[in-house]
Amino acid sequence: MSRPLEAGERVLLIDAKDRRYLVTLQAGGSFHTHAGIVAHDDVIGCEEGTLVSGAGSERRFLVLRPTFADIVLKMPRGAQVIYPKDLGAILMRADIGPGQRVFEAGVGSGALSMALLRAGAQVHAYELREDFAQHARRNVEAFLGPDVPYTIEIRDATEGIDEQDLDRVLLDLPEPWGVVEHAARALRPGGIFLSYLPTINQVQRLREALVAHRFGHLETVEVLERSWHIDGRSVRPDHRMVAHTGFLTTARCLGREAASPVSPAR
Repeated sequence: MSRPLEAGERVLLIDAKDRRYLVTLQAGGSFHTHAGIVAHDDVIGCEEGTLVSGAGSERRFLVLRPTFADIVLKMPRGAQVIYPKDLGAILMRADIGPGQRVFEAGVGSGALSMALLRAGAQVHAYELREDFAQHARRNVEAFLGPDVPYTIEIRDATEGIDEQDLDRVLLDLPEPWGVVEHAARALRPGGIFLSYLPTINQVQRLREALVAHRFGHLETVEVLERSWHIDGRSVRPDHRMVAHTGFLTTARCLGREAASPVSPAR
């Protein structure tokens, strides 16, 4: 059901050149651009899809509620965020669903935390840096509100994981192999381990550690995203694409009696 835009909401202002600006509406507020000043009061009360003009300019802006992908790419950050193309793959490959108990280490700016919470998971996170933890908390609360099942401790996951019988362990750390032994004890049998890493040398070392600590069904993938230019009969791939950002490595925690993986690693 359609509803008017309200003060306190975040909106996306899009100009004629497809430049996008994420703005939080405030009564009496204004947004300044080189193309003119947009009064928040001209947006508050409008429906999505409205065109508003900048004061002192004939240029107009399309107003929409932002998607989750828009928020991830535009939100304040203390660390590099995981790209939307990878967030979607993580949710599927880690099989995230409502009510799952998920451990996360290395929260960065909170993009992955937001995706997990939005999918209905309960998230307990460890983060080494207080400034990153604060950025993540602010971003999560701005997007989902304060009443979500989300806790962050300033701790080093390589020193151990207190939580037990976890459904998932997700890591965005430079040396995740230091957490594998702890993850094997913290995960329930059949639980899923997932790590996000930028280089294949890191992945190789991680996989050696996973095999050594009763994990099976190992798989490593990367996700490449290419858009297309379509204008009449001019149809071709765009010259630029979001190519390599990171490798996703998943594994299943095996029961203690399992001596080896039950399927070959890929």
